[in-house]
Amino acid sequence: MSVANVKSSYIFGLEATPVSVEVDVSSGIYSFSIVGLPDKAIDESKDRVISAIKNTGLLNPKKEGQKIIVSLSPAHIKKEGTHFDLPIAISYLLASKQISFDSKDKWFVGELSLNGDLQPMQGVLSIAECAKKNNIKELFVPEKNKLEASLVPGIKVFGCSSLKEVVKHFGGLVDAEEIDVFKIKETDTTEIIYKRPDFYLDFKDVRGQELAKKALEIAASGGHNIALYGPPGTGKTMLARAFSGILPPLLKDEIFEVNRIHSIASRASDLITSPPFRSPHHTSSYISLVGGGANPRPGEVTLAHRGVLFLDEFPEFDKRVIESLRQPLEEGNITVARAKGSFVFPASCIVIIAMNPCPCGYMGSKIKRCICRQSDIEKYARKLSGPIMDRIDMWVPVQHIDYNTLSDNKIGEGSLEIGKRVNNAREFAVERFNKIGKNIKSNKEISAKDINSYISLSENAKDLIKKLAIKYALSPRAYHRMLRVARTIADLDKKENINEEHILEAFQYRPKMYEN
Repeated sequence: MSVANVKSSYIFGLEATPVSVEVDVSSGIYSFSIVGLPDKAIDESKDRVISAIKNTGLLNPKKEGQKIIVSLSPAHIKKEGTHFDLPIAISYLLASKQISFDSKDKWFVGELSLNGDLQPMQGVLSIAECAKKNNIKELFVPEKNKLEASLVPGIKVFGCSSLKEVVKHFGGLVDAEEIDVFKIKETDTTEIIYKRPDFYLDFKDVRGQELAKKALEIAASGGHNIALYGPPGTGKTMLARAFSGILPPLLKDEIFEVNRIHSIASRASDLITSPPFRSPHHTSSYISLVGGGANPRPGEVTLAHRGVLFLDEFPEFDKRVIESLRQPLEEGNITVARAKGSFVFPASCIVIIAMNPCPCGYMGSKIKRCICRQSDIEKYARKLSGPIMDRIDMWVPVQHIDYNTLSDNKIGEGSLEIGKRVNNAREFAVERFNKIGKNIKSNKEISAKDINSYISLSENAKDLIKKLAIKYALSPRAYHRMLRVARTIADLDKKENINEEHILEAFQYRPKMYEN
């Protein structure tokens, strides 16, 4: 009997960190202990590992009379998860001389079932990235995680369905399949794997609401946050759900970013190639939205990264949840501070909020009379603080549709046509950014300090925006927000300079709900 060592990894926040799984096997009364600050799931792995080894047809440690000690190093950091099952099993088989190979440049991750099958796991993409950084040549993962892991170039990924398959692989009998999704076909990766999800609504199914449709087109082109407000039943939710269908597919680097985040949050699934759409309920907790926990995990605002975060019935969210959006709306990320450390999660998404103008929903409606007391309306309005309203780029009223429009069989413009204009506007903007050597993907990302360098106005437009800013006492943030929106409107028109009509159109999207 002897000592063996294999490499694995654990997830902390969004990052993976190497872990050395060392096993000592000696003769004596059977015992199995795991040291190195394992959590309950890891401690229970001893039973899964022993059962998997036995049902794979290898020697049963209980019958062999062995004392087994497993050490997870570094030992001072608490480790969580079930993916240490496979490295513990492989390290034990090496120590007990049942298999033999050089484990120096190999990593193993995976949860074992009692019969030895490998189950899908979370965080494989971060683990693969960490393995590459540590010059590991081969990564062994569960079969259902292999496509995800192979997004990382320069490392061999082996998808394994069972412990038996891994053992046979090192015995030279059966090779586990090696795949690299970006080398299967010699064309652009995004074109190969892009698939539009079936759940998108089409804008041609939304009757009327031409102002809202135009505003959503602008928001999609520039990545702007947008608020839809109006009486209940006017189509705010339907418009928001159709919005995802006009966004361009994710680029290759964005596919990696998004799948890395979702890999931490859930087990194996199909690769995400279109912008994610997240719609948390208004009863969602603070941590579920911003992220956190003992071992911090991403929240909804991070899961919506490079996609859409739709917050329906926005004022019904808890006040603390609403105010937590200040940082991601402004900076595109969110910092979660815990006793273990501070974590910065990406949160660059388009935020769409939908809300009624008052608790009953009919303030200002021509169809029904508002029954709210003035105090109720004021309390409802106070749920939205000035800083939050200032961070929403566009405010769009969504009013009742007349019955003639509803019954009209005329089909409006579809998402495909609108999406083409959105894509052209984004390409126009990116080409402009490339000319000045900046890696910016949308107008939303233009910082306040660089706004004068990236945005050029005609002389008449400069005079107009100055007058509007003085007359309506626009804050510096609101002023810059209006410039960014105007820049996007000009991009849709393929104009290099912002003109007066672009400023006026952008100005109409300022918040007017509670103006006296």
